[in-house]
Amino acid sequence: MKTVQIDMTQGSLFRQIFFFSVPLVVTNVLQILFNMTDTAVVGRFAGYLPLGAVGSTGQMIFFCTGILTGLGGGVNVLAAFSLGQKNFRDFEVTVRASFFSCLCFGFLLLTAGIALAPQILCLLNTKPELIQDATVYFRIYMLCMPAMALYCFGNAILSARGDTRSPLLYLIAGGIANVFLDLLLVIGFKLSVIGVGIATVIAQYISCVLTLVKICRILKESNFDFKCKKISHRKILQIIKIGVPAGLQNAIFAVANLFIVAAVNSFDASMVAGNAATMNGDNLVYNIMAAFYTAGATFIGQNLGAHKKKRILHSYFISLGYATAAGFALGILLYIFGPEFLSLFTKDQTVIDCAMQKFRIMTFCFGVSALMDATIAASRGLHKTFIPSVIVFLGSCVLRVVWVFTIFARFRTVESLFLLYPFSWVVTGLFEILYFAITYKKECRQMQAI
Repeated sequence: MKTVQIDMTQGSLFRQIFFFSVPLVVTNVLQILFNMTDTAVVGRFAGYLPLGAVGSTGQMIFFCTGILTGLGGGVNVLAAFSLGQKNFRDFEVTVRASFFSCLCFGFLLLTAGIALAPQILCLLNTKPELIQDATVYFRIYMLCMPAMALYCFGNAILSARGDTRSPLLYLIAGGIANVFLDLLLVIGFKLSVIGVGIATVIAQYISCVLTLVKICRILKESNFDFKCKKISHRKILQIIKIGVPAGLQNAIFAVANLFIVAAVNSFDASMVAGNAATMNGDNLVYNIMAAFYTAGATFIGQNLGAHKKKRILHSYFISLGYATAAGFALGILLYIFGPEFLSLFTKDQTVIDCAMQKFRIMTFCFGVSALMDATIAASRGLHKTFIPSVIVFLGSCVLRVVWVFTIFARFRTVESLFLLYPFSWVVTGLFEILYFAITYKKECRQMQAI
């Protein structure tokens, strides 16, 4: 088999992690922009009810895509570990098991989503006038779950080899198709939520097919045995063990956010609208920072396989440093240009002023979140996800809910609500760091024993 495109076990980590992360940053930003295009098109050309219907499915879609993203993270770590060991036989086993696992999860989510869509929307208290369109949109969206699962699989394998450029190009191709089809189906054919759903499904399958073609070409050049149908059950369990807890972390955040949204709703309508506008900035910053977390987990995975103890630790600190710097820099930019950024989503000055109350707190705290998220990713690189997920549940769900019903309930101010974010990041981050340090030392002792 040919060597990986980036050998993460030697060379300058500062340079390698940076250039590895740049395509991931662009990928995450484009994904956000494409999603914003979906809501902009349906809201502007189909009306506020279709926009509300699409928006009401957001938490469910976030949950499903989060499961697949976490599963892809597990695939990435195991593939990187095999490549770091130069164990290409194990890499082949990982590829087969990963393809099967991701495809099964994709169809599982597809089936469950279509069958349970109305019931779940009712449980989320979706307004009666939105239920029908929301159900139709969500069921159509679920058709892309197998494609999204296989894209995550392909992205994980390519990234483990050091190739983050190809998944970016395939996402761009799918995104361009998505925008074109949104405009065609919603404006031209007046298909409203159905049109947006169909556009998303077609775009996702385009990205999926391009990714799989690339994977097949690479494996063919590497003398991969396509005729072998044996799938390792042990490897499947490893993928699930690492990937599913990472994916469920998104569900944990979603649950905690429901309580925070309820607290925001206790303010007037301007603050509620302002908070909704700031979410666009929040998501932009978080997703840019997430690129460095992915890089850190991948580099740690390869160097764990290569038994490079110092490079494991250096990969963690460098990815943490990049993410922290990005968080603070982007936060300051949002603080300086916040009114201009918010004006993209609202022209109401009162709403902008309310949104800036949140930005004045959050923009100087984004970098702190890296203490938690970068360390979780680093533990994933060491094949540990269950305990980090438990810590996240306690720190980012239980602690935040307690804060809402105690601190916020006592003061009832914007500051007393949104300060829960940096507080929970610091507390959770410190425990995540402690767990990572213990796990790292244990791995080092095992390396010395070999």
